[in-house]
Amino acid sequence: MKIIDTHHHLWDLDNNSYPWLQTPIDHFAGDYSKIRRTYLIGDLIADASEGPYELVKSVHVQAEWDHEADPVGETAWLQGVANSAEANGLVSAIVGNADFFSPEVEAVLERHAAHPNFRGIRQMLNHSQDNAGLNFIDRGDAMDDPTWREGYRLLAKFDASFDLQVWPWQLEMSARLANDIPEVPIILNHTGMPFANNAASRRQWGAGMRAMATAGNVSVKISALGMATPGWTADDIRPYVEDTIDIFGVDRCMFASNFPVDSLTSDYTSIWAAYDEITSGMSDADRKKLFHDNAVRYYRL
Repeated sequence: MKIIDTHHHLWDLDNNSYPWLQTPIDHFAGDYSKIRRTYLIGDLIADASEGPYELVKSVHVQAEWDHEADPVGETAWLQGVANSAEANGLVSAIVGNADFFSPEVEAVLERHAAHPNFRGIRQMLNHSQDNAGLNFIDRGDAMDDPTWREGYRLLAKFDASFDLQVWPWQLEMSARLANDIPEVPIILNHTGMPFANNAASRRQWGAGMRAMATAGNVSVKISALGMATPGWTADDIRPYVEDTIDIFGVDRCMFASNFPVDSLTSDYTSIWAAYDEITSGMSDADRKKLFHDNAVRYYRL
């Protein structure tokens, strides 16, 4: 089966700066020392080649390159990787980083857009009022802030999409953003991040996902469902995969590995085998959309 991995990372810890990888932090997934090592395109190709799935294209999502450094530096490095013979067509799309609060954001987007594989931006917006360890941004109201929204709207000028990463309790606010600014396509990361596996959290996640689905400019990447759960199985993640597809419809969903982050709890092939097993009762046409075709559409591959 041909697959497009719509969410993975590469990092060169010897030559580039990733503060969270070079200096340990308290991470919501627990001990992540296993991934605090250089992971390059050859490593991704090796991981993907171990199973029966043919990785034909991929989407690299920003990996928290040092925010104090040049925000376009990561995109420039990745474009070089994509242009290499070794990449063999991978790193087909690049999702970079930008701060929509910054007065320089338009200039940053213009520089990103000068790279042919650039497709969009991820500014991680995860925030909790109750647990500072879950905060990837200082403010929980960023999506409602007029200055932030002014920067966000600029994505449309550059034909760029937004990779949205939030916690489940932020999904309804995110739906408001999506409906208010429909000209910016949103690609929801990591299945809406339903990591608290209890009934109340599951209900909150479901309500948020249904709110997001009301916005026609939102698609979703099904990924990272086992990132914080060692020993997970296909049946463990099945309810979230099936519910997401039911809520959004098969035309708005796509699969991803989140490698190497998800190597904390799984190997590359097992992630795709789980998706394969869960969708085995679907038509070949629908499975092709989930594993390949929707990625071409949403990331303009």
